[in-house]
Amino acid sequence: MSKYDFVTLEAKWQKKWDDVDLYKTTEDSSKESMYCLDFFPYPSGAGLSVGHCRNYVPTDTYSRFFRMKGFNVLHPTGWDAFGLPAENYAIKMGVHPEETTRKNTENYKRQMRLIGTTYDWNREVNSSSPEYYKWTQWFFLLLFEKGLAYQDYGSQWWCDDCKTVLANEQVEDGKCWRCGHEARKKDLKQWFFKITEYADRLIDDLDDLDWPEPIKIMQRNWINRSHGAKAVFKAETGDDIEIFTTRPDTLFGATYMVLAPEHKLVPKLTTPGQKEEIETYIKESAKISEIDRLSTDKEKTGVFTGSYATNPVNGERIPIWIGDYVLASYGTGAIMCVPAHDTRDFAFAKKFDLPIVEVVSPDGNPHELSDAYTESGIMINSGEYDGKNSEEFKKIITDWLKANGKGDQDINYKMRDWLISRQRYWGAPIPIIHCEKCGTVPVPKKDLPVKLPHIENFEPAGDGKSPLARATEFVNVKCPKCGGDAKRETDTMDGFACSSWYFLRFASPHVHDKAFDSEKVKYWLPVDVYVGGAEHAVMHLIYARFWTKVIFDAGLIDFKEPFTKLLNQGMLLASDHQKMSKSKGNVVTPDSMVEKYGADALRGYILFMGPFEGEVIWDEKGCAGVHRFLGRLWEMVTGNEYDVGGLDEKTETELRRIQHKLILKVTSDLENFRFNTSVSAFMESYNNLFKYFENKEVTNSKVWREVIETYLILLAPICPYITEEMWESVGHTESIHKQMWPKGDSSLAKDDVVKIPVQVNGKLRDVLEIEAGLPEEKLKELALASESVQRHIADKQVLKVIIPKGKLVSIVVK
Repeated sequence: MSKYDFVTLEAKWQKKWDDVDLYKTTEDSSKESMYCLDFFPYPSGAGLSVGHCRNYVPTDTYSRFFRMKGFNVLHPTGWDAFGLPAENYAIKMGVHPEETTRKNTENYKRQMRLIGTTYDWNREVNSSSPEYYKWTQWFFLLLFEKGLAYQDYGSQWWCDDCKTVLANEQVEDGKCWRCGHEARKKDLKQWFFKITEYADRLIDDLDDLDWPEPIKIMQRNWINRSHGAKAVFKAETGDDIEIFTTRPDTLFGATYMVLAPEHKLVPKLTTPGQKEEIETYIKESAKISEIDRLSTDKEKTGVFTGSYATNPVNGERIPIWIGDYVLASYGTGAIMCVPAHDTRDFAFAKKFDLPIVEVVSPDGNPHELSDAYTESGIMINSGEYDGKNSEEFKKIITDWLKANGKGDQDINYKMRDWLISRQRYWGAPIPIIHCEKCGTVPVPKKDLPVKLPHIENFEPAGDGKSPLARATEFVNVKCPKCGGDAKRETDTMDGFACSSWYFLRFASPHVHDKAFDSEKVKYWLPVDVYVGGAEHAVMHLIYARFWTKVIFDAGLIDFKEPFTKLLNQGMLLASDHQKMSKSKGNVVTPDSMVEKYGADALRGYILFMGPFEGEVIWDEKGCAGVHRFLGRLWEMVTGNEYDVGGLDEKTETELRRIQHKLILKVTSDLENFRFNTSVSAFMESYNNLFKYFENKEVTNSKVWREVIETYLILLAPICPYITEEMWESVGHTESIHKQMWPKGDSSLAKDDVVKIPVQVNGKLRDVLEIEAGLPEEKLKELALASESVQRHIADKQVLKVIIPKGKLVSIVVK
């Protein structure tokens, strides 16, 4: 018997698979398609850690499994190579991003092959390739033509470290999502995508998706659709201040207003005596992120403008304040404040000694309020409407506002349009030309791609302009309309633009005259299973859904959602229970583990260490343990003289039971991404088979061979190399990965004898070994007759005996 030499056999089979292009994917109408995709990886560092394997190994196992089930599987990958991560890495290394991207993608690809992934490398795409971003630019022009791409001035988040603007979604706790540096607001002219046009569809279509509920909730909360009314308060300056409220029934209780510090009316409403305090407050609030400003834990602050407005429903004169908990980007940037019925307003009113007027009462009577009453009730202090139900009153007062020209029914959203401009070099150039005579002119589609020029000084200057502004040959062009002198747009697109459609490109990555082949997209898409981290819930995932809907509306595809099923892998922490990072010195690479234990052991441990969606801790001992298990399996499988003789019926029945139990368990587990329990099942099944290992009559039999072959086929998606070698060792010439998945028989998997625990008043008193399928009456009789049970019930009255599904006997006595 030869020794398990993982180094030799993994190299051997990798070469053989490459030689025959085992994982090349082509369309086949006779087979059902299955598209399994990982989130587009960005090669922004020197290589993968074992943490990345938490994504790539499960999807590879899943894809291998479905191929063996007879599906035509598309499992491609490529590189999200444009954008901040890749450029920042290049700047840090002092090397041009073209070079770092090339080296990093080569290393990532080497490592992905090292761990045995089955990506179809014939379909590899790279977002920084002109052949790819030509079509990113084409889609930009599609959005532009439909009025969904526009340029506008605005106060935008800016990262001084990355020297670029950031979308709202890319500012976390007031810091840049990529570098962690404090972000601040800056006034710039930017390009936006009108994602708000699709707000309703982005919310409503979530209902049809097989996605984790927390991701759906995050998207709903980010879009934040609110039904209510708009009302107009007249300032004493003569200006109209429009507010949106979901509680129009509380209008009679509005005793003050609060505007966002950035509201355009603040300078006009600020009286001379309040100017200094107002300006100081505005300056300080600009340093706080929108997430922090909206935090319910943050103490509410504000400053009085010195001006007043009139409540439209009762004519009351109410003061106008500014407060950083009101956002200019949400609603109208102004709110009415009803402290009696809003917890936030109540705290603010108490702090600044502002009036609190109860207008909704639980019982129609006035109360001394110790906190805001936020439920429905009976109207009081509301003039002629006293005594009405507050829910019914919402419609009455909204109709009144409309009839009197003071408001109307309204729907509001928190989500803002997607800021797409980046003042960076490493990105897809925005295909727009600016002409003094013709204005904003799209680059003709025949002239795409607008190639990113190679410039040596690619670092951002920090002046609000892209490094491309320094590339005069790139910037200075002729206007496509009038032929006069013009200038190219020098901002590049946010990297998320490239990843908003890449899943379509994999269907036909080599087509040159269009973004994708419609027939091939129809065969493969939408993506059946999409796997990646939950951190992109309101970035990539919502952007990709938006682009898909735009492309659907253009009649280019026949589906409205890109990803049918979404799965989020849990984080793999280092052995010190911290996130793996080079700065902490706790990164474990797949290279080091494959060198010590082999790719199969690494794959097996990655899947075994815990539930797919759960957070897990890296422990190298676990990888070593799986390696030892594979070594023992190797010894059990190799060196036998199969097909020598037959077996007695009892032994054959027991072996078939082990075989079919394993088939049913592993099939169910792999279908449902329960990889950890499937690996456990292999170990348990091995232990059951090992009982027969010393018996040559058994291990040389035809039945043993069939059981072992089934075992190897089931294990092949998880440990592809060792199973391929053992498959060959038992006499096969065709790859194990081309074998059909076995079908389990539940009747053959049933146990002859089962163990049934017996409890008395909830305490375990015995475990019966009985014949499987024994009638409940007989089981009850045996339980009550048990000596161990009799000691606890002999002098007591048996009240009842419960046998839930025949798996437990519970005796209740007194």
